[in-house]
Amino acid sequence: MPDAEDVRRVALSLPDSTEKVAWNMPTFRVAGKMFATLPEDETSMAVRCPKVERDELVLAEPGKFWIADHEAGFAWVRVRLSALEDEAELRDVLADSWRQAAPTELLDAYPELGLPADG
Repeated sequence: MPDAEDVRRVALSLPDSTEKVAWNMPTFRVAGKMFATLPEDETSMAVRCPKVERDELVLAEPGKFWIADHEAGFAWVRVRLSALEDEAELRDVLADSWRQAAPTELLDAYPELGLPADG
């Protein structure tokens, strides 16, 4: 089961990623735009997710994904770290969020980043 240190390590391994404390919690950014946070007791993370996809995720896997009340109006979803299968799933979730925040030049430089393997 991934933990907060795994989130930190994987998030910071993504190109041009940095960590900054904001709202008394660690946040992870690419080119200055936030793509993940470790809120409260660091047993979950918040990541960018288009609202339509977010709602589908929550309905499909409510034990893994949920929407915090104060984030309901934004394109963010919470992920329970204990519900993630392994570090590969953690990396997929973080890379997807990173792609939503990264500038075009980084997306162009890393077209394969976080894409699912064929098969």
